[in-house]
Amino acid sequence: MANQPSTFSERELEDHIVNSMVSMGYIQGASNDFDKRFAIDKVLFWQFLQDTQQDELDKIIKFSPNDWQDKILHRLDRIIKKNGILHILKHGLSVDDAAFNLLYPAPLASSSQKVKDNYQTNLFSITRQVHYSTNEPRKSIDLVLFINGLALITFELKSTHKSQTARFNALKQYQNDRDPKEPLFNFARCAVHFALDNQEVYMTTRLAGAKTFFLPFNKGNNGGSGNPLNPDGFKTAYLWQEVLAQDSLVNLLSHFIRLGCDDPDIKNPKLNDKTLYFPRYHQMNVVRRLMTDVQENGVGKRYLIQHSAGSGKSNSITWLAYQLIEAYQNPSHDDQYHTTQIQKPLYDSVIVVTDRRLLDKQIRDNINQFSEVKGIIAHAERSADLRDALESGKKIIITTIFKFPWILDEISEMADKKFAILIDEAHSSQGGTVSDDMNKALGVKDDNDTDQSNDAEAHEDSQDRINKAIEARKMQGHVSYFGFTATPKDSTLEKFGIKQADGSFEPFDLYSMKQAIQEGFILDVISNYTTFQSYYQIQKTITEDPKFDTNKAQKALKAYAEHTEQTITTKAEIMLDHFIDNVYGKNRLNGHAKGMIVTQNIPMAIRYYKALNKHLKEKGNPFKILIAFSGSKKVDGIEYTESGMNGFEESKTKDAFDTDEYRLLVVANKYLTGFDQPKLSAMYVDKKLAGVQAVQTLSRLNRSAPKYGKKTEDLFVLDFYNTTSDIKAAFDRYYTATTLSEATDINVLHEIKDNLDSKGVYEAHEVIEYADLFFGNEPMEVLEPKIDIFADRFNDELNLADETKIEFKMQAKQFVKLYGRIAAIIPFNMVDWERLYWVLKPLIPKLNVQTTEDKALDELLESVNLNTYAIERTALGQKITLTDDEGELTPSNTNPLGVYDPETTEDILDKIVEEFNERWFENWHATPEEQRFKLVNLVKRIQEHQDFKYKYNNLEDEQARKMEFFNIVDQLVISDRRREVDFYKKYKSDKNFQMAFMHSLRMLVDQDVSERK
Repeated sequence: MANQPSTFSERELEDHIVNSMVSMGYIQGASNDFDKRFAIDKVLFWQFLQDTQQDELDKIIKFSPNDWQDKILHRLDRIIKKNGILHILKHGLSVDDAAFNLLYPAPLASSSQKVKDNYQTNLFSITRQVHYSTNEPRKSIDLVLFINGLALITFELKSTHKSQTARFNALKQYQNDRDPKEPLFNFARCAVHFALDNQEVYMTTRLAGAKTFFLPFNKGNNGGSGNPLNPDGFKTAYLWQEVLAQDSLVNLLSHFIRLGCDDPDIKNPKLNDKTLYFPRYHQMNVVRRLMTDVQENGVGKRYLIQHSAGSGKSNSITWLAYQLIEAYQNPSHDDQYHTTQIQKPLYDSVIVVTDRRLLDKQIRDNINQFSEVKGIIAHAERSADLRDALESGKKIIITTIFKFPWILDEISEMADKKFAILIDEAHSSQGGTVSDDMNKALGVKDDNDTDQSNDAEAHEDSQDRINKAIEARKMQGHVSYFGFTATPKDSTLEKFGIKQADGSFEPFDLYSMKQAIQEGFILDVISNYTTFQSYYQIQKTITEDPKFDTNKAQKALKAYAEHTEQTITTKAEIMLDHFIDNVYGKNRLNGHAKGMIVTQNIPMAIRYYKALNKHLKEKGNPFKILIAFSGSKKVDGIEYTESGMNGFEESKTKDAFDTDEYRLLVVANKYLTGFDQPKLSAMYVDKKLAGVQAVQTLSRLNRSAPKYGKKTEDLFVLDFYNTTSDIKAAFDRYYTATTLSEATDINVLHEIKDNLDSKGVYEAHEVIEYADLFFGNEPMEVLEPKIDIFADRFNDELNLADETKIEFKMQAKQFVKLYGRIAAIIPFNMVDWERLYWVLKPLIPKLNVQTTEDKALDELLESVNLNTYAIERTALGQKITLTDDEGELTPSNTNPLGVYDPETTEDILDKIVEEFNERWFENWHATPEEQRFKLVNLVKRIQEHQDFKYKYNNLEDEQARKMEFFNIVDQLVISDRRREVDFYKKYKSDKNFQMAFMHSLRMLVDQDVSERK
């Protein structure tokens, strides 16, 4: 019979999927064989047991000859309802004295022939149009996939050619027409439910009616959502041809899908308290790609995985760690580690390292929940823990980068063992001496070295010790490094990335921010961006006109103005009013929305916290505010700590902020990375953000929260410091792929060293002598005096010019940073560089570069007052559109020249103040004098207004005073509308500007500016 013309229908897609899967070895099941009560294919279920385990069946038949099938099925149903389908597939089913395997696992390289033969007996089947309901027998679902007769996956299909899509129609069908009370749709009865069409795939592991939440299961296309063109068929063919191929499916069941409870408060969780995790495509794909590469190429490679913030990196790390302990070298590959016994695992231990304390527990718990084998996981809290874990052969060891430096002396050398190191947020945990410490902790030495006796070590000269230190710094051949990050820096790409033919570096795997946003997995945090421009006017408080460095003076004056109580109070009121009016008052996230205030430093955070609480008190304290910072800080003569200000231990801040009692969190640097709070809805920024820090900070908002109905329109960013172009530049780098244009030119270290050597701070023989002492393990009291000699020369004896001092210290820092970064990957050893590195590290903090001009700036700040502060909104709710081009980084600036410009300009204080005001007080297209006159004149008119005298001054209620003040100003603005047309339009059309203008005016009125004039 000739093929019929295509109708582009859903049925035709269904035909194709079933035929394709049958050609791969699946059995096509019969719809009538489906048992609705137990959600099994009753024919294939009993066929599998009879073909593979008749002896066990006979045990049940012997004592229950008439109802043996019912006995097994009721037991099966009870265990699935209690523990889910995964438990049955992994652990089998016990009935009386019989034990049944319901899935034979995939064999390992070391498995026996019987294990391999058993695996071949598994029955994989696909059945179409399955009538699943006893109450509504006509209802059917398009496809159901079975393993050994057990329902495992369901499918709803649509055809875009018929104006129906998976994203809308198939999802709604699951949400509205598939009752979770039906056995087939009970939670954890099936592993996953797919909604798909010929273009896209979506998935869920829990059907919950209209609240069912689906995630995309697409490959991505051109750095964004969707799927690429498939010249051989449907764009979604990868689902049934690759993902659901028999071996792939069993691998998913064995190594990816897990059922666990993430709520620590639930002590004995029931099935519905748990979460069923099925990997998203990018998670599954990166783990499999890495496993394939490792098995093909062996130990010793470096991998960079660039996956967007909020994309589930902790689960990806979990799945990779667990599979790496079962990684075996492919028999076809022959290397120095696997020439005789290919069935030995590639790695002795997998070490998971995170520098984010908040993720430490999450990753540890994930692996513990996933692990079916007890006793293979260890967590290193102390040095002894890590030592014991390594020496006792623990397969997975979880630790934090913060604990690494304290364990070095406790670990014996283990160069004969092979390690995989999984690094969360690689760019921050692999910088400087941290990576050196990590390599030393693993006992790095040359693989060809033999054990040396104490006598041999005693005869090592300093050259030997230095060369050992250099080797310890390098990334070694018996360790594989896997770096995960959303925002790779240039150094990260160079250290972990794949070098291309043109000399550039790219990540091994990419799941871009663009794709994550377009798929709705994370939210677009820069789609509603509001910026403000601050305007300051200062005045002298002295009659003299001393001279200062103009550039430094301008920066100092701006910092002074930003830190004053007047400025912070104004901004704090704008922030709080916005949060109450637009977030808290709008009941966003079902009344659970929160905000974060990001400040420049700890003193500013403390001042903001106090100003916010003062304003919140005026509003009746509808909620509470928290602050987060490390250590203690003295501000205005008072010592502050986080615990003292919040009223409880620092460790409880995160959990307290999760409650509805606290809605705002004030921070400086803490909680800007690694803090996952999906209820964050608003961020108020008063801090310079650039590059990685901008992306990481603002990405605290991007977590989706289906539980609270969080949407992109619920997000607000009010930025008082940065421009939209600044933020766009930062995000553009990481929106799609990030690459490094070229490797660092290491020859610049020669130039920097020559410049440092020429200043006379140290002599070559002194550096060698110090290095001999240092590598000879001399104590601090011996080393310290040597460094002090160099510091004294620099600070006093040589009488160096200020600009020379600044240049020397900057280049010393540059040398330490650059050498610490590239020493791990340069192919040769430079003993002179290593010696100088260890001299400069303790020397830099002792170098005094405060100049006479710096001291004079302190006097400058004592000579001025902030006269006027105003603020103007410059962008309202702007969507920052990013480019699709790959973000390209260049190596860090390694130019040793031009680090200090001695050319400075000086001017009298009056001129500096004038220029400052011209720069920061340009509002309403008026000169500083005109602007000042307008403000002062308006303040005077307000104070002379009849309602101000007889109403405003006599009101005690703060809210009533605020309303009365608004009415007075509104009257005056309206009366001036004809001669101030532009201002009147701005005032009436722009609520944020109006609010800021009111704040500034009221502050000036209350401070009686007109009288101080």
